[in-house]
Amino acid sequence: MSRKWRNLLLLAMAALLAMSLWFSASSVVPQLTSEWHLSSEQQSWLTMSVQIGFVVGALLSALLNLADRVSVQRLFAISAVIGAIANASIVIVVQSIGPALALRFLTGVALTGVYPPGMKLMATWCKEDRGLGIGLLVGALTVGSATPHLLNAIPLMNSEISVPPWRPVLLTASALALLAALIVAFFVHAGPFLVFTTRFDWRYAGRALADRAVRLANFGYLGHMWELYAMWTWVPILLLVSYQHSGWNEAGARLAGFGAVAAGGLGSVLAGILADRWGRTTLSIVSLAVSGSCALIAGITFQMPALLTTLCLIWGFAVVADSAQFSTAISELSDPQYVGTALTMQTGLGFLLTILTIYWAPKLSGVFGWEWTLAILALGPAFGIWSMWRLRRLPEAAKMASGNR
Repeated sequence: MSRKWRNLLLLAMAALLAMSLWFSASSVVPQLTSEWHLSSEQQSWLTMSVQIGFVVGALLSALLNLADRVSVQRLFAISAVIGAIANASIVIVVQSIGPALALRFLTGVALTGVYPPGMKLMATWCKEDRGLGIGLLVGALTVGSATPHLLNAIPLMNSEISVPPWRPVLLTASALALLAALIVAFFVHAGPFLVFTTRFDWRYAGRALADRAVRLANFGYLGHMWELYAMWTWVPILLLVSYQHSGWNEAGARLAGFGAVAAGGLGSVLAGILADRWGRTTLSIVSLAVSGSCALIAGITFQMPALLTTLCLIWGFAVVADSAQFSTAISELSDPQYVGTALTMQTGLGFLLTILTIYWAPKLSGVFGWEWTLAILALGPAFGIWSMWRLRRLPEAAKMASGNR
């Protein structure tokens, strides 16, 4: 195996392990609701607190140009350790929702040092195949985000012997994040395309948005993010309610929830290969059209769990397929000295938007039912398609995918 692919695969594995922290608490919402008597709003805050922490961390990181001025491997490893400690502390020291939300916020801040720096590190190894490289990383992040749902479906994790069922899930996710830190700290190295800057420029965080091509790429990403994290957060609940309504096994619903999220891992990698050949805007527009259509018709299949599961697997595949392409586009359109800052700013804005859809989905479900609530997510793909079509028509788009736009 070449040195390049050894580093890419190790980095992808580390990202998968570290990102298991993100939904570790969200995946056990039913258990926490039973033990802590959570309201629907408090259930939403278990995920939203991570999103807010990530946004705050991303803003600070972008203003300080951390991802461009600090060793990316060191930043990744330290952040993964902090996130693991914060997540495990919920099990060790917390007995109520308030302190748990504070620790979830800290987990989100820590993950700022994992996700954007990981994309920059991957980009240092890739040029013509950058879409594939970042697609591989985002695919790993996707499977990592789905991992808690798999842990929650394993009978051992749901055992009532000695410990309540939600604690092993959080502890396992924290252990995986610690392993990720070790992998990156000792075995992952930056590639030949690393551009390092020691010049601090807090204004670049804003200047990146002033560029029209970068701004449209960010708009496409915002449309994508309007849909993505609300889908990841609430589709497992949609599947669980559908299975319960039809008298199907709940463990099957949890496995289906894992599959719906994890399917994006394959989608991200395949999309990366195709986008390098066909163009970033083309691939993104197709992916957004498919995922938006799934959001619109999910309600029709609610009474048929098998069909709903199939639809959600397709949805999960498509909803992530374009994700890496927005980030890759930013890495190609931005000043090479501040790629890390531009990526951090992009993800920070995207995660800020996710708070709205994550918060409002359970409230709307009380009015329309889960089967129709998620249709509102289709607004994001519609905006994303418009943005990527506009970007495709700009001369600067030729910088992407070796001229394939």
